[in-house]
Amino acid sequence: MRRRARTVAGVAGPERVPSARVPCVGAIVRDAAGRLLLVRRATPPAQGTWTLPGGRVEPGESAPDALRREVAEETGLRVAVGPLIGTVERTGPDGTTYAINDHECAVHGGELRAGDDASDVGWFSPAELLALDTAPHLVDSLAGWGVLTNPR
Repeated sequence: MRRRARTVAGVAGPERVPSARVPCVGAIVRDAAGRLLLVRRATPPAQGTWTLPGGRVEPGESAPDALRREVAEETGLRVAVGPLIGTVERTGPDGTTYAINDHECAVHGGELRAGDDASDVGWFSPAELLALDTAPHLVDSLAGWGVLTNPR
């Protein structure tokens, strides 16, 4: 975080410079049994925790294109992108704000394998998910959106 001096009522002090805002996407993918597709992050942020497949939207890329790319890179699966289920904002250790739009997705091909920045990948029931070391707020967000109690 960069700081610069600011004078308020004659007192100099640090002024926060707005942090970067990064558009991101996440995929809520279920199998025929209603289990959720999760990846274990191999890199920051949330390294070592289980979370939804997804990542940054690259410049000039649409959110659906980013979702298809990220899911393929991280899991080996091809998906069709469905409706937006929920949005969250997470702050990284450097102050960057990750604005994440999570969409429902359906698998239509590929072969499941951990790839890119995922160290592992798997399908998990809601009960199994609760026993995992998940990324901060993942379970709360999914529960709040009805994902854990409303298999589609």
